Amino acid sequence: MIILVTGGAGFIGSNFILYELERYPRDRIICLDALTYAGSLSNLESALQKDQFQFIKADICDRQKVYDVFRRERPDILVNFAAESHVDRSIEDPAVFFRTNIEGTAVLLDACRRYGIRRFHQISTDEVYGDLPLDGEDLLFNEESPLRPSSPYSASKASADLIIQSYVRTYGLPVSISRSSNNYGPRQFPEKLIPLMIRKAAAEERLPVYGDGSNVRDWVYVEDNCRAVDFIIRKGRAGQTYNVGGNCQISNIHLVKMICDHLGKPYSLIEYVKDRPGHDRRYALDSSKIRDELGWEPQVSPSDGLRRTISWYTDRKR
Repeated sequence: MIILVTGGAGFIGSNFILYELERYPRDRIICLDALTYAGSLSNLESALQKDQFQFIKADICDRQKVYDVFRRERPDILVNFAAESHVDRSIEDPAVFFRTNIEGTAVLLDACRRYGIRRFHQISTDEVYGDLPLDGEDLLFNEESPLRPSSPYSASKASADLIIQSYVRTYGLPVSISRSSNNYGPRQFPEKLIPLMIRKAAAEERLPVYGDGSNVRDWVYVEDNCRAVDFIIRKGRAGQTYNVGGNCQISNIHLVKMICDHLGKPYSLIEYVKDRPGHDRRYALDSSKIRDELGWEPQVSPSDGLRRTISWYTDRKR
């Protein structure tokens, strides 16, 4: 089987490629990535040594290049990780997010229509649902929850999801969508909360926390999410959306304190800063659909996942 992975030099995409190569040595993996600031070939160093892996530098918005890849390689499955994903950056420059996350997804869908595909799988996010109140711990988003995005980033991802669903209805395209909670683990660009706090705490720099730090996120270790995507593209039903949550709701301030504890750093490094506009209060996903249909559940505990993540970043600073 030939799997085309777009955005595969980034955080989740590179982890997915390494996961697939280890478990399916007979499959061929093609990575297409524009190598923007958050993508790096260093994330794929071990993959580049394997005969069944190929890297192609290209932008998913470049229709001609995407069509050329499809015509030449004829992939069986496309997994689209390619995205601008940092909320703060989307507030500063929304247009970049609309181009990649909406227009780029449309180009990939059109390529699948023209050249055929067994499955188009879209990597989405829990942020398309908006947020939940802090005092409603039993409230969870399921796959039927309405889309209420709060930021230009989440709006661009929700738009892509709607376009994908329209291609199912109009063209009968075999697609699936996974909406995961916050991922963490190796190879994440250090603008995101966990690697940023690890690096700053290790250097004993100030740890900026938005608002009062009470915002809650559901965290899933990246390898668990990769396993979920693998289950979906191989066993999941076409036309379906699957939530992928970690069953691990932690407030931002508690998470930062956990990182300090792991590194033996004082809480006095924490500095509360002005909250960002439209900051969602709480995310939490109901993952019973993927559990009941495909047998997926997170396997990495929060403490073990954080320990692995901290070790990965600190080892590279020595």
